[in-house]
Amino acid sequence: MELRQLQYFVKVARKQHMTQAAEELHVAQSAVSRQIRQLEEELGVQLFVQKGRNLQLTSAGRLFLSRAEDILNDLDRAVIEIQEFLDPEAGEIRVGFPHSVSMSILPSFISCFRQDHPNVKFRLRQGTYTSLIRDVMDGVIDLAIVSPCPESHEHVKGEVMLTEELFAVLPPSHPLAESVSIRLEQLREEPFVLFGEQYSLRPIVMNACQQAGFVPKIEFEGDETDTIRGLVAAGMGVSLLPELALRYSTLIEPAVVKIMDPKVTRTVGVIRRKGEKLPLVTDIFRQFLLEFKPSRAD
Repeated sequence: MELRQLQYFVKVARKQHMTQAAEELHVAQSAVSRQIRQLEEELGVQLFVQKGRNLQLTSAGRLFLSRAEDILNDLDRAVIEIQEFLDPEAGEIRVGFPHSVSMSILPSFISCFRQDHPNVKFRLRQGTYTSLIRDVMDGVIDLAIVSPCPESHEHVKGEVMLTEELFAVLPPSHPLAESVSIRLEQLREEPFVLFGEQYSLRPIVMNACQQAGFVPKIEFEGDETDTIRGLVAAGMGVSLLPELALRYSTLIEPAVVKIMDPKVTRTVGVIRRKGEKLPLVTDIFRQFLLEFKPSRAD
């Protein structure tokens, strides 16, 4: 069994299409087909079945895929470890971020870290709370910044970086827009603009509204902070957003007001796989994240 066969098999399994896999691998389709056929002959099982224009994994194929991915991930980590052994300052950091962090403080993280580690490369991956945890578990990335930071998880270890406050975000013309602070209950009758159900910020807002004695009337949903800010600024409703998501300017700005009752916060943390040693430069970056305190001017 050759390494190339595993690489070709994993690519075909992910793309579910021989031609598309060959294009991404920059080889002829016949070469991919030949390697997959040889792999099946060596294993003595059929790994794929044709389903329409796509290829579908068999039961044996699904079993073999998880092992093949583990092998390739282990190989990637081994190469990184050797590179770091030769030059700890020339390694690669694989890290994931949610949208609110990548738009606000990610540039500060990387810029400050590279001042002392100029040769380190970053492989960045953006995702939702659930997808980032899954990517860490699967070895696609080594670290992820997530919110809220999981207090206990079977497969990942979370460490809190910071706790941030959520603010009421209102249309500029709203009667409460000039207030120093408000009670969340004062927004009881307002239409809300929230993230979709797959985003971790949504249950935080829903729980806060419940504490204030009401269920928010959700009229619009968005997938990005800019969308929610824009809809609120255009008068489509109100929302709650964390401080990090309000650190940069957009074309049209909503009013931002402090919530005094109940106080709404969320934790932001860094996660990694449990029971697994991080590559040296990645662990240095993890410690940097835990110690880094961005100023409001960043």
